[in-house]
Amino acid sequence: MPNLENVDLSNNKIQNIYREDLQVLHHMPLLNLSLDLSLNPLYFIQPGSFKEIKLHKLTLRSNFNSTDVMKTFIQGLAGLKINQLVLGEFKNERKLESFDNSLLEGLCNLTIEKFRIAYFDSFSKDTTNLFNQLVNISAISLAHLYLDTPKYLPKNLRWQRLEIVNCNLEQFPAWELDSLKEFVLTSNKGMNTFADMKMESLEFLDLSRNRLSFKTCCSHSDFGTTRLKHLDLSFNEIITMSSNFLGLEQLEYLDLQHSSLKQASDFSVFLSLRNLRYLDISYTRTEVAFQGIFDGLVSLEVLKMADNSFPDNSLPNIFKGLTNLTILDLSRCHLERVSQESFVSLPKLQEINMSHNSLLSLDTLAYEPLLSLQILDCSFNRIVAFKEQGQQHFPSNLVSLNLTRNNFACDCEHQSFLQWVKDHRQLLVEVEQMVCAKPLDMKDMPLLSFRNATCQRSKTIISVSVFTVLMVSLVAVLAYKFYFHLMLLAGCKRYNRGESTYDAFVIYSSQDEDWVRNELVKNLEEGVPPFQLCLHYRDFIPGVAIAANIIQEGFYKSRKVIVVVSQHFIQSRWCIFEYEIAQTWQFLSSRAGIIFIVLQKVEKSLLRQQVELYRLLSRNTYLEWEDSVLGRHIFWRRLRKALLDGKPWSPEGTEDAEKS
Repeated sequence: MPNLENVDLSNNKIQNIYREDLQVLHHMPLLNLSLDLSLNPLYFIQPGSFKEIKLHKLTLRSNFNSTDVMKTFIQGLAGLKINQLVLGEFKNERKLESFDNSLLEGLCNLTIEKFRIAYFDSFSKDTTNLFNQLVNISAISLAHLYLDTPKYLPKNLRWQRLEIVNCNLEQFPAWELDSLKEFVLTSNKGMNTFADMKMESLEFLDLSRNRLSFKTCCSHSDFGTTRLKHLDLSFNEIITMSSNFLGLEQLEYLDLQHSSLKQASDFSVFLSLRNLRYLDISYTRTEVAFQGIFDGLVSLEVLKMADNSFPDNSLPNIFKGLTNLTILDLSRCHLERVSQESFVSLPKLQEINMSHNSLLSLDTLAYEPLLSLQILDCSFNRIVAFKEQGQQHFPSNLVSLNLTRNNFACDCEHQSFLQWVKDHRQLLVEVEQMVCAKPLDMKDMPLLSFRNATCQRSKTIISVSVFTVLMVSLVAVLAYKFYFHLMLLAGCKRYNRGESTYDAFVIYSSQDEDWVRNELVKNLEEGVPPFQLCLHYRDFIPGVAIAANIIQEGFYKSRKVIVVVSQHFIQSRWCIFEYEIAQTWQFLSSRAGIIFIVLQKVEKSLLRQQVELYRLLSRNTYLEWEDSVLGRHIFWRRLRKALLDGKPWSPEGTEDAEKS
């Protein structure tokens, strides 16, 4: 396996390592191989076993039951050339009662680039000797140890990266390290106050999660370098901004989130940072009162300032000059208004987070200049709607708009907005979760369920001529709309005088025709007693209008009406038309009856669109199709019983039918 990169032998029972065990690594070097021997009870290693072997990484954690065994084993690694060596224990697998710096004396016989040591209890407080043994290593990582802060470090150190994580330091290390390029000092909560550093080559500095206080911040004199590109001071205590980063002009990344900033909005605090690309001042308790707070940030691409505040809860134009900004986070800033000039100087902005604010309306004119905007999040606000003319001002490149969790008003006053939501559902995030907040009778109803037909508008008649035109138009519309109802009324007398040709007229969607043909027709017309059904594909007269066939052949000549309800039925205009005529027919004919068959479960939101049908199904007994042996038996027995009601039949036939 010449390309092997990772061998994990951890948590086995390996005790001894001999040179012959590693012969393959002597004959065929695997320069990228990482070997993990953690949690093995190592006891003996043959001297020279690893001599001249080259590895990418070797991990030895929770391996030794005594300090003597550990010291001997490390000495047995002599001659090993390795990119990274990891020593230590696991948080829940502690074996050594104490740790002495002499244990690491054997490291001098190894060639190591990176060294990490973690989770040792009772670590020696004299760290000077420890650091002397690590002078030739380029990257050091110390994690979860109990260390004293040494006042001085060896002068011949060639470290380029130093990481100290959760080592319970009680004082901030004010060291002079000329070679160090990256310094990570995090989660050491025993320190309180920052002290000046001197690290001339430093480019990366992470001091997050230390609960540090900075009496003055920030300039090159605080860190002893002018080369800094990455600075993380997040999750600390009070940081007093007394300087505008003089001497730190190369800074590209600055994170101050969850630290309490003082005087941040008193002057142009970031004026010197012309190369800064990322800035996070979220949760810093800053009231942005000075409109020039972001002056100088001409290269900024990402700005996060969540959970801060603005005077009068209104967003002013504070982003002048941020022409390269692409991502802006203004969530949880208590905003109620956004001025139309707020974003005029942000031509490259692609994403805005305005969630968890108190916006009462969405002023789309404010976002019109954002020609590159793709994502806008306005969720968790108090938006009722936006004005009709505002619907035309969204940027053309917008692909995602989140308006969930707002106080939408589902009434006729905002009908145009509700229709806009339906027309742009592909643009809206989780549009199904957008629900009405008022009126109360529509609370929690999806906006997509709102029907424009429910809106009734009253109009004032200004002149007699207009009144006449409206009345004539109204009469014409009513005559057209109720033409079939009147036609049905005129034919009811003939219906009452004669016998019916059919036992039932079947109303169904054409997409459910297979079920009607294979189940309904077969079981009723071929059963005992047989029932004669009126079906449009078979019994309607060619050449006659569909509406006329429905009334003359369907309703006039049938004793009852069977309505097959399904999702296809509700979405069909013809089915709804036939159903409305059936309601009128039932009202006019004393012998008429409508039998509902629910063919499949219908979504309530879809069913509620047909208010009358929803009410009838809620108040009346209906048949529900169930495709099982027992379900079929009960269904056909109940349906035949309903059709026999009012049907002239001989006693012998009735007895046969009941037995059948």
